[in-house]
Amino acid sequence: MTAKTAERLSEKTNRQRWLAVLARASRDEVAAIAGTELPRHDILKAPETGTVMVEGRAGGAGRRFNLGEATVTRCIVRLDDGAMGFAYALGRDARKARLAAILDAQLQAEAPGSVLHRAIEDLADRQRAARDLASRKAAATKVDFFTLVRGA
Repeated sequence: MTAKTAERLSEKTNRQRWLAVLARASRDEVAAIAGTELPRHDILKAPETGTVMVEGRAGGAGRRFNLGEATVTRCIVRLDDGAMGFAYALGRDARKARLAAILDAQLQAEAPGSVLHRAIEDLADRQRAARDLASRKAAATKVDFFTLVRGA
């Protein structure tokens, strides 16, 4: 793989970013962004639960291996204006998957900088801060082991 191809693959679109934020969010966080009055929509694929294979990498960058299966719920909706929204949610939370799909469809029509986009960015910032805090806590307990050479 060339450096240019790797760079292109590592770049995320705005939609990929907000879908990732919604997937990591709790149902309450997604519901808070969606609000109480949902737009009219048709459910193209009702929330359904299945499993996906989770892959791991030895050391984070080594060879791939099958870690195990995870339960996910997916949903596809279409708003009255024709926008389609997709969502996958870890676990069996059908309501979260439906709300996230509705938000995906709404976000596609919204201009960047709109209230909905700002709400997603705020949620992304909170998720990033929580991840950083967890990393700092883990780093504080890190022990460096080294070998002493006895007698020289």
